[in-house]
Amino acid sequence: MHRIILLLIGRTLVSRSLVGLCLFVAACASVPPPPAGAQGQNQGQAIEIRNSSLPLKIDEPAATQVDRLIWRGGVMMTANSPHFGGWSDLHVSADGRSLTSISDEGAWLTATIDYDSKGDLAGLSRGRLGQFLGLGGKPIATKAEADAEGMARLADGSWLVSFERRHRLWRYRTLTGTPAPVEGPVEIGQQPANGGIEALTALADGRVIAISEEYGRRPGTVMGWIGVPAGGGYVWSSFDYATVPDFRPTAIALLPDGSFATVERAFDMVRGVRCRVMRFEAAQLKPGTTVKPEELARLAAPYAVDNLEGMAATKGARGETLLWLISDDNFNRLQRNILLLFELAP
Repeated sequence: MHRIILLLIGRTLVSRSLVGLCLFVAACASVPPPPAGAQGQNQGQAIEIRNSSLPLKIDEPAATQVDRLIWRGGVMMTANSPHFGGWSDLHVSADGRSLTSISDEGAWLTATIDYDSKGDLAGLSRGRLGQFLGLGGKPIATKAEADAEGMARLADGSWLVSFERRHRLWRYRTLTGTPAPVEGPVEIGQQPANGGIEALTALADGRVIAISEEYGRRPGTVMGWIGVPAGGGYVWSSFDYATVPDFRPTAIALLPDGSFATVERAFDMVRGVRCRVMRFEAAQLKPGTTVKPEELARLAAPYAVDNLEGMAATKGARGETLLWLISDDNFNRLQRNILLLFELAP
């Protein structure tokens, strides 16, 4: 039956990728993470990243804009390591020179960002791949422990990482270090196993913003939390994030103007992967309120899209707002690791 489905709708690369995603999810719930010690003392290993340029729109290569997003380049990435993939969030340095990402198999990636002569994204180079450690100081070795979904760079340079399946927050002073557990919101353990905190970011004043992918107490919403620093941890208050049918938040980023952008993802067998890039004002973000974001753009085939789970925002050389999006390929050869760069139109 799977072969018949592939033959019927496998006329384009996009269709084959979408079918592959569905079949993969149904047939293979998880992929073993890199074995303990595979990265050699956890300092990571140098990898070669291969970049293939993507157009914004596959059937219109000259297209340069979708709704309020201006195309600044995109690449499909592969590497000479079987552990390269599953990218579920990212951070881009303020100068736009380096990228850090995390995998839902418990890996971390650092790389240099390369640009073309126009200042658009050309790809990644000088990659280094490593495995997160657990509380005991050894590499995380099981899927239930390794499912890292959100990351936030804190003011002191450390990293706050959210995990699902076994829902928790861990703080890493360095990517190669042993983490310290951070007490999360009281509702953190009530989230669905595969629907936890995927959207996570930190503000300059030390607050942390987190949004659950699937957990909510009111129809048409999922729950978010504001963490205020206190005594080495956080005091949490909650808010609601308004959703539309099928779409759920997978990433959040603070924009240079102080507002927020989010990514919302949907998938089904008929329509494939769709993503909405959203924005809301900081004034909406208050305990007990409902955040109602506006849509900036919708990405679906034939536009460049895959399982987008990570987002970062930086300011460009001309003062423009840049949005970075990265995808999780689920270690499925019919999906892609893609990195997309957009400029937010005025």
